[in-house]
Amino acid sequence: MEAFLGLPALVLIALLGSGSVKVTSGGRSRLVERLGKYDRELQPGLSFVLPVVEKVVSHESLKERVLDIPPQLCITRDNVSIEVDAVVYWQLLEHPRAYYAVDNLQAAMVNLVLTQIRAEMGKLDLDQTFTTRSEVNELLLKELDEATDPWGVKVTRVEMRDINPSPGVKQAMEAQMTAEREKRAAILRSEGEKESQLNEARGRAEALVLDARAQKEALLLDAEAQVKQQELLAKAKAEAALELARALEANPKAAEAMRLMLAKDWMAMGEQLAEAPAGSVLMVDPQSPASLLAALKQFQQG
Repeated sequence: MEAFLGLPALVLIALLGSGSVKVTSGGRSRLVERLGKYDRELQPGLSFVLPVVEKVVSHESLKERVLDIPPQLCITRDNVSIEVDAVVYWQLLEHPRAYYAVDNLQAAMVNLVLTQIRAEMGKLDLDQTFTTRSEVNELLLKELDEATDPWGVKVTRVEMRDINPSPGVKQAMEAQMTAEREKRAAILRSEGEKESQLNEARGRAEALVLDARAQKEALLLDAEAQVKQQELLAKAKAEAALELARALEANPKAAEAMRLMLAKDWMAMGEQLAEAPAGSVLMVDPQSPASLLAALKQFQQG
């Protein structure tokens, strides 16, 4: 009988002994209460708990965790309804504070995040919700980290994933974007036409300038050629007169030969004068070679 009674006692002792041994893995934490009052936190490794007297009331991970925030209806500052969801990364730093400071920690964090998101969205216009997402994430992180600090929780990152306006607002935004694209296309077309007209006008002006410049250069070259030709002719005449004067001065008989040549030309000119129109009169001195030369020149020009 005593052996029969001793067997259950041994089994009970074995069960109590096995329940008193706790193995806590790395990155996790256990809270132990003694007679209903918080006593200690079990660190990773092997620990012992007194049967009946002590009890493990919480077993939580100390690693960084992800809290998925469901879509939440928000009203922007310009009275536009949008749905916003987010992801919160957080870590349990002080297990006892989280367990005893708040009941259902994750539900409390979800409600807190939703409240903060609604508050921040209410400060912004619809366009700002898309352009200032990074700034809003930083504000939410700061506010949530301060709010959860009494719970022993560290919020490490907040990311708003989707911002979805209502269907009516989406249609209005699409119509606005279409109008903006058409406006930009019209502006680009008009600028292209304007640039084309400017280039064409600039080309015509440059062509006129080049043509005028070419004509000017041609006139200048023609004038220079004529001047040069006259200079050469005058030089040739001067050289011829100089040679004639030298010849007359060097040979006295040359003057007589000159008069004979001029007399021959005079006779030919007289024949032409006879055939000239009535009224042609030529006054010369036959004894003067210079007078004969001048008369011949006047007659030929006439």
